[in-house]
This record gives sequence, C-alpha cells and structure tokens, in this order.
Amino acid sequence: MTTTTAPATSLYAEMTPNPEVMKFVANRMLIDIDHVEFSNIEEAKPSPLATALFNFAFIKSVFISGNFIALSKYDVIEWEDVTQELRQFILSWISSDKAILNDIPDVTESSDEGVKAPATLVQEPSNEIEQRIVDILEEYVKPAVAQDGGNIAFAGYDNKVVKVVLQGACAGCPSSTMTLQQGIKQILQRMLPTLVDDVIPVEDIAS
Repeated sequence: MTTTTAPATSLYAEMTPNPEVMKFVANRMLIDIDHVEFSNIEEAKPSPLATALFNFAFIKSVFISGNFIALSKYDVIEWEDVTQELRQFILSWISSDKAILNDIPDVTESSDEGVKAPATLVQEPSNEIEQRIVDILEEYVKPAVAQDGGNIAFAGYDNKVVKVVLQGACAGCPSSTMTLQQGIKQILQRMLPTLVDDVIPVEDIAS
C-alpha cells in the first residue's frame, strides 16, 4: 500500500509596493475566509498568530488572506534586520499546525479605535451597475492587488464615482493613488464606458 506524504510547509518573504509592508507567502491556505486585518493586539484576539506577531514591538498591523500574511511595521527598524526572524517564526507556527484564526472577527460595529475595513464601509451592490463594478473588481483587480499583499473592496458608487476600501499593503501605500488612477480607473472606464468618472479610496472621502 502506497502512502502519500503531504508536502512540507514552506514560506518565503517578498517586498510589496509599500516599503513598510512585507508579505510572507506559504505553500498552503492559511484561513478559509477572504481576509482578516488587525491594527493592534486588542483587535487580534480572534487570531492567536496575529496576537503573537504583535509581541514583536515593531509590528504595526497584521493582514491575513488566502495563503499569505502581510505585516506592516513602524519606521524604527529595517526589514532586512527582522525578515528572517519573522519568516522562521511564522513558518514554525504554521508547520506546527497552531491555530491561526479561532473566530471570525466581529467588524459590524466600529469603535473609537476603529476596525480595519469595518462592515460599515464595505457595501453590497444595490443595483445592476454596482454589481457590474463589483464583478470587475473581483475578476480583474482583486487578484493583482492580492499579489502585492493587499485587498480591495467595494464601498459605494455615486455620481459616477466608485468608492473603494484599500487593505493590507495597499492601505497608505505611496503607489495606491497611482494604482487607482492608472489601473483600476482605466479598467472600469474601459469596461463601463460613460458610467465611471473617478475612483476614490474610502480614506479620502470626507465624512
């Protein structure tokens, strides 16, 4: 009788367009929901791994999606000084099958501290045009954004302006505006002519 052995878990690190974010990519899925993002150790309670990562004093946020983890850091240390240590830490954690996510975080309510990508910002499409926008984002934009260690979500459509939420490596990224203007905007305008004039990240929308 032949038995098959599961491949050993591997993990590699790669830079993202955001110099303050490093992406750690595994050869297997880490969570079975779309993504989670935590901006402090209190928010990270549902994730033992994220909680442990916040014990590194320089970690600013933890974003987990699919088979990767994107970590942002405070500007007090260089990635070259800590990347190997973080890679070994994460690899040891997932190789030991320790819990990554125990509960799905409750993001339906915002707090004074705020929650990354709260449900109040991410909206479901309410008409055919919005559904077409969401479909385009999901098929053509989201995979490319994920490659850079981030995520994009639909936040609204009004007066031919598409509002989006940027997460992970994309949030606060120096290249985010350029990506929106030159990439996402062009795709939407090409596929939905006369329906889209601009794309705005939700952080830039006045409340």
